[in-house]
Amino acid sequence: MLSTNLKYLRKRLGITQAQMAEKISIKRSLIGAYEEGRAEPKLSTLVSISRLFGISLDSLITQDHSQLVPSLDQEEANKQEGKLRVLAITVDQDHNENIELVPQRASAGYLNGYADPEFMEDLPKFRLPMLAGTGTYRAFEIAGDSMLPLVSGTVIVGRFVEDWNYIKDGTPCIIVSQREGVVFKRLFNKVKTGAYMALHSDNPVYPPYEVPVNDILEIWEAKAYISSSFPMADLSLSKLSSIVLDLQHEVMKLKKAI
Repeated sequence: MLSTNLKYLRKRLGITQAQMAEKISIKRSLIGAYEEGRAEPKLSTLVSISRLFGISLDSLITQDHSQLVPSLDQEEANKQEGKLRVLAITVDQDHNENIELVPQRASAGYLNGYADPEFMEDLPKFRLPMLAGTGTYRAFEIAGDSMLPLVSGTVIVGRFVEDWNYIKDGTPCIIVSQREGVVFKRLFNKVKTGAYMALHSDNPVYPPYEVPVNDILEIWEAKAYISSSFPMADLSLSKLSSIVLDLQHEVMKLKKAI
């Protein structure tokens, strides 16, 4: 099915095997082998092919070519509504997804290169076995003190969020937007008519603000962080009072159970 789809989509786009090979940076002979079913593309190549044709990986691999035209039309409509997000990834020699690191100095370039496989290839990469197989992850080095106690230079590891409607209010996320760039905030999803999302800082000095949904390019739910600075313990009076109240509550529960 994949081989038939590749040939059909290439002809629909009106390009030769050589032109297609040049666009996705592989040898022309490989395109012929894929279309004849003599070889299977690796994951990174499939991602490049899906981007070239503007079609999801799932449709490319599982749908018959006769069903692709309505699928393509629907995806084009989704693009216009800002619902379809093409994600460029990199994989290791065993086809396991990497975690790409976006340093502070590369944040501005990320706005233009977030969907470009070549840009992704140039970023530092690593893997965390504890996160393997649970989604697609990317790491971002944050700047500023708006999310204390996490300090500037902390690396936030986020999991890609495909459907933004399921983000719980208050979830810490990396938000990539045309207006704000790359920021780390707590996200509140249901604002006004759904045309905006509210971004809150943990540092009360910074007031919350809204970002138009149409300006947002990607959202990554924070799942881990890497830092050379350890957060200071919160020993404020309010925190100590909360701890005492919790202890009293547990003591009362124990007394009732005896």
